[in-house]
Amino acid sequence: MEYVRVGCAWLIAVVFAITAVSKARDLSGFARSLPDLVPVSRALRRPLAVLVAALEGLVALLVAVPLLAGAPDVAAFGLALAFVLLAAFTVAIAVALRRGRRAPCRCFGASAAPLGPRHLVRNGLLITATLLGLALPLGTPALAGAVVAGVAGLIGAILVAAFDDLVDLFAGA
Repeated sequence: MEYVRVGCAWLIAVVFAITAVSKARDLSGFARSLPDLVPVSRALRRPLAVLVAALEGLVALLVAVPLLAGAPDVAAFGLALAFVLLAAFTVAIAVALRRGRRAPCRCFGASAAPLGPRHLVRNGLLITATLLGLALPLGTPALAGAVVAGVAGLIGAILVAAFDDLVDLFAGA
C-alpha cells in the first residue's frame, strides 16, 4: 500500500505545482476571475490570488521535498493542506454553480471551459487521492517501486491537468 500512497502524494504534488505556476504566470487574470467564484471586494482580489497561488506552491513543496528526501511522513502536512484547499475550492465551485455562475475555470491557467459538474468530479478525485495519501500506512518502499509509483502519480497529474480537454474529447463537445 505504500506505493499507492507514494503515487497519490506525487499526483497531488505535481497537480499543485502546475496550478501554482499557472496562476502565478497570470496572477492578474486569476485575480479578475475570483468574483465569479466567491464574493470578494476589488481591494482583496489580488491578495487573495497571491495567497491561493502561494498556498498551492507550498503544498507542492511540502509534499515533494519530503518525498525526495526520504521522509514521506512529513509530506502528510502538505497533503492535509491540499485537502483543506481542495475542500474550499470544491465548495466555491458548488456555490458558484448553484448561483448560476458559469465562469471559466482558471484552475490550470487561462481557460475557456466554463465551470461545471466536471470540476466537482475532478476535485472529488483529487480529494480521494489526498485522503488515500493521508490514510494509507507508511512503509519503506523499494526504490524501484517508489519510482514506478511516482511516475504513475506524474501521469495522473498530467491527466488531471488535461481533464477539461479529455472530457470534451470523450463527450464529443
